[in-house]
Amino acid sequence: MDLATLVGLVGALALIAVSMVMSGQLGMFVNAPSIVIVVGGTCFAVMAKYGLGQFLGAAKIAGKSFKYKVDDPVDLITEVVGLADEARKGGLLSLEGKEVGNDFLKRGIQLLVDGHDPDVVKAVLSKDKLKAQERHQIGSKIFGDLAETAPAMGMIGTLIGLVAMLANMDDPKAIGPAMAVALLTTLYGAVIANAICAPISDKLKLRANEEALVKSLVIDALLAIQNGQNPRVIDTMLRNYLPEKKRDAGEEQAAG
Repeated sequence: MDLATLVGLVGALALIAVSMVMSGQLGMFVNAPSIVIVVGGTCFAVMAKYGLGQFLGAAKIAGKSFKYKVDDPVDLITEVVGLADEARKGGLLSLEGKEVGNDFLKRGIQLLVDGHDPDVVKAVLSKDKLKAQERHQIGSKIFGDLAETAPAMGMIGTLIGLVAMLANMDDPKAIGPAMAVALLTTLYGAVIANAICAPISDKLKLRANEEALVKSLVIDALLAIQNGQNPRVIDTMLRNYLPEKKRDAGEEQAAG
């Protein structure tokens, strides 16, 4: 569970709710027509830009912003170097059935064991990496579009409320509800965009970058193992994927 995402979103919404309660009754900030205009209008407008499957699938992809386990590159490098050492001593077939924690690495090892050429291994794994990036990019873009569209729908709701208010100036009882629609739609649009959709969109971009880095590391490691490179050389090469502060610490851990 990504606590930063959970705490951030819940905290932002909670503070907004608290400020509403402190301003008066929470119920006065609930308006059904405003919710229909902003939530419904935003979803349908963004849905029109994508396929139905892509739009509905974005909700599943968004789950990665809350619950997604990213492999620690340092631990992954240590595991890969161990596999390289075994392959150098016993050949690639010695890796068959080897227990590994990363599914992408496991798939790559199977390709090596099956005897595929390096070009085939690289092509298959690179295609997998590219497709995963595309899925994340679509999910991130959908939530980015939701963040952009919600305030616009809020403005449309505001205009609707103002028109209704001006059309009923002779009826004081109708002015209040129309004004509520006008103001609350703007509020809903801003909250949906800035407290929910934009953070999820940015977090999905971060997840995509993290996963791409790990998969690039794995591809380079597998090709190096297949070429029979020295495990120490592989270790040094892969540590270029780490931030400088972690490189030395990782080398000390591997040496220990």
